[in-house]
Amino acid sequence: MDYNKTGLLIRTLRRERGMTQRDLAQRLGVTDQAVSKWERGLGCPDISLLSELCRTLGIPPEGLLAGQLDEQEQDGGTMRNSSFYLCPQCGNLIAATGTPTLSCCGRTLAPLVPQKPDQAHCLTVEPVEDEWYLTCTHSMEKGHYISFAALVTGEQVTVVKRWPEWDFQLRLPRRGHGLLYWYCTQHGLFRQSI
Repeated sequence: MDYNKTGLLIRTLRRERGMTQRDLAQRLGVTDQAVSKWERGLGCPDISLLSELCRTLGIPPEGLLAGQLDEQEQDGGTMRNSSFYLCPQCGNLIAATGTPTLSCCGRTLAPLVPQKPDQAHCLTVEPVEDEWYLTCTHSMEKGHYISFAALVTGEQVTVVKRWPEWDFQLRLPRRGHGLLYWYCTQHGLFRQSI
């Protein structure tokens, strides 16, 4: 751990949040002299403070320990580059337009990798007025069901959550062409163009 790099990162993130050294010290239960010492590279925070310091600064522990953040290259954040992340513990669904580092329930999440649907996972997609009407014969039993469907166009993502023991029928707004994603709790993420 490079104390100078870590200290500079602490100072930069503290200032981004509009906090003084005293504000940060009070949140952590230390003196403002301790924070000053860290920021000047003359020491580092105690390991017992690491979790709260990272939460307060909005940084993952590995970024703080490395003394730097891995910044993404600007790609314009187009919705067509959307990725989906699903927490295996609580089922939390997160959509992102880049490649962030995300965690939930103490686990680092990897983006779901879409695959081409097989016969058992095909959706029927029909245009009905100004909507897409989606149906599927997939099993919707507890532990094995389609948990969500999402329509991604250039400027918008529409996500609809589904629950077990409901028939899979839903309507999504029809706004030109896009990519349709859906997630089977046992077989993963599927994608097709519509």
